Amino acid sequence: MPDAARRGGRTPVTHGKLYLVPAPLDFGCDVQAPLQDALPLGTLQVAAGITHWICENAKSARAYLKRIDAVAPLAAPLQAQDIQELPREVHKKGDHAGQFDARPLLAAALEGHDIGLLSEAGMPAVADPGSSVARAAHDLGITVVPLTGPVSLLLALAASGLNGQNFAFVGYLPQDASERQTRIRELEAIALKTGQTQLFIETPYRNAALLQALVQTMHQNTRLAVARGLTLATSHVRSETVKSWRAKPQTATDERLPAVFAIGR
Repeated sequence: MPDAARRGGRTPVTHGKLYLVPAPLDFGCDVQAPLQDALPLGTLQVAAGITHWICENAKSARAYLKRIDAVAPLAAPLQAQDIQELPREVHKKGDHAGQFDARPLLAAALEGHDIGLLSEAGMPAVADPGSSVARAAHDLGITVVPLTGPVSLLLALAASGLNGQNFAFVGYLPQDASERQTRIRELEAIALKTGQTQLFIETPYRNAALLQALVQTMHQNTRLAVARGLTLATSHVRSETVKSWRAKPQTATDERLPAVFAIGR
């Protein structure tokens, strides 16, 4: 007798999948790029078919879904979308070290629903919260599917002219000026000794202070690249030696534009 018959005719529930859905890189910017210019139609069509979401912020998630709907009609109205937010402590402390248990957020996938994971911009779980959700999905036997879309770190690295065979993303640098200077010197030493490109980011309104600290602290022959507003019409990438950065007026850093910094040799 088939297993389903022995259980009273019930058919086992097939788990839904967890889709890592990238978002455009224009979050918080005054002008938004056309969505279909930043993401493949296939990604948008898959996202349009999802009705359960895990995100950083429900309001911005709904705004993104509204943009998707204009290109690929949503499977359910915005009001009917099931949207869960990651806890506030995940935003503050991050979830990359494994302390946060995200399994309860994936209950719908265990019931057969596909779930989309969103960050505010770019690929979730890369320089953004979400790795705990992907980790929990693997632990629960849920298939994890990353969709194609913009990843600012790789776009910046590719455009920088720095070593793309050996690189490290180190997150944020310290806010304290003295500690930040020490960290800059540590990262520069690694880059110059090993050839490993060092990538890092900052909150947009601190970009100017970080750029100034980099130019003042590093050796004149170290190469510094700054990529701002990637994928936008205002996108700008500058990659030169620190000596050249000092000699030329530094490019104004728009406080609303996210930036990726890279140093190497």
